[in-house]
Amino acid sequence: MSRLTITLSETRYVALKEASAQRGKTIRQLIEESLELYGIKPRQDARELVRRARAHASLGEAEAGY
Repeated sequence: MSRLTITLSETRYVALKEASAQRGKTIRQLIEESLELYGIKPRQDARELVRRARAHASLGEAEAGY
């Protein structure tokens, strides 16, 4: 697992800590969920999503424009 250091304002950091405590989650979990909501996913997840959409639409690679 990779590590990341970010700089937040003190007020933003306090708000993040409070939100994590209120939800019973870690800050890491909140950040992971936020990234997911913004559509930031591992490439393999995106490929799987495209594969399932093609199968659902009955499209081959040429028809789907891949």
